[in-house]
This record gives sequence, C-alpha cells and structure tokens, in this order.
Amino acid sequence: MIVTLIIICEVGFWLLLAGGLALRYWAKMPRASIAVLLCEPILEVVLFVVTAIDLRNGAEPDWKHGLAAVYIGYSVALGHYTIKWVDVRVAHRFAGGPPPSTPKYGVARAIHEWKIAARWILAGLIAMALLQGAILYVGDDGDIGSLRGWQQRMLWLIGINVIIAATYTVFPKKAPAVESAKDDRPSFLSKL
Repeated sequence: MIVTLIIICEVGFWLLLAGGLALRYWAKMPRASIAVLLCEPILEVVLFVVTAIDLRNGAEPDWKHGLAAVYIGYSVALGHYTIKWVDVRVAHRFAGGPPPSTPKYGVARAIHEWKIAARWILAGLIAMALLQGAILYVGDDGDIGSLRGWQQRMLWLIGINVIIAATYTVFPKKAPAVESAKDDRPSFLSKL
C-alpha cells in the first residue's frame, strides 16, 4: 500500500505541476496557478500520515517505509527548486520567457553546485530524521534494520553530493578561450 501511495504522490506531483503551469501560461490565471501549486505539500503530508498509521497498526518497518521518508525528504528540500526549474523552461518554451541560465564555468558554477549539494544534504537529513523518528516509534520490538539501511544510504547521498561540489571547487571548469580576430598570415609572421 505504501509503494502505491508513493507512486500516486509522484504522479500527483507532476499532474499538479502541469496543471499549475497550464493555468499560469495558457489560461492566464496566475492566482489559480499558485493555489494549485500550493497543493503540492498536501501530498507529502498524506504520505507521512499514512506511513505513520501503517507503522502504528503494527506493520513491520521495511524498505517501503524508508522510501516514503526519502520521498518526503526530497519533496521538502528539492520540491520548490524542481517547480522553479520546470517553470523557467516552460516559460521559455511556451510563453516567450528568457532562456534558462545555469552557470557553466569557474566560481559561479562551483557556487551553483554547492547550492544543489546543500539541497540534497537537506533532503538526506530530513529523510534521516524521519527514519530516526520511525525507529524510535517502532522501538526495540520491531525489526529496524531496513530503516537503518536507508539512513546509511542517505549518508552516501550526502557524501556523493559533497564530493561533486568539491570537485567543481577544486577543479573548476574553465571558459573556452575567446579567439582573437582571424589573421590570414602564417603563425610565425603574426608574432612579428
């Protein structure tokens, strides 16, 4: 049941996003668009409540409960960013908005990567906190190995994102050199 609800929440997320953006750009109803997009967090609340009820009713904690925590962590930490990311692209493609811009080189790219890493770190920490809450809720009576396994995966997620951001900091990608005016003279003459 939890897996089905996670799938329903994911599909619901994209349907609400598509509906909200359709209201904004095609129906020209920005207030209705905001109202639809503000319904997104309701999905996570429903998933959280159903997962807690499932555990309270004696369900053995397993990978499904861990996946629910990870999904909620992602939605809380990266849901708004995902909506903005899609919004900019839809505005550009269908409403004449400016093209999406992501820094590609140097310090600006490193800062961008650290911001993304911070969002993923927050998602991992939220998931770990929810998992710890489930572990405390279940207590010593239940098998919590699966939930602990999800916590370890979140530590891996955090570590990988820190490594990616650090790589862009230590080895920044350099902008391509701008070619000077073309000179038809042979290269040895251009140095004279």
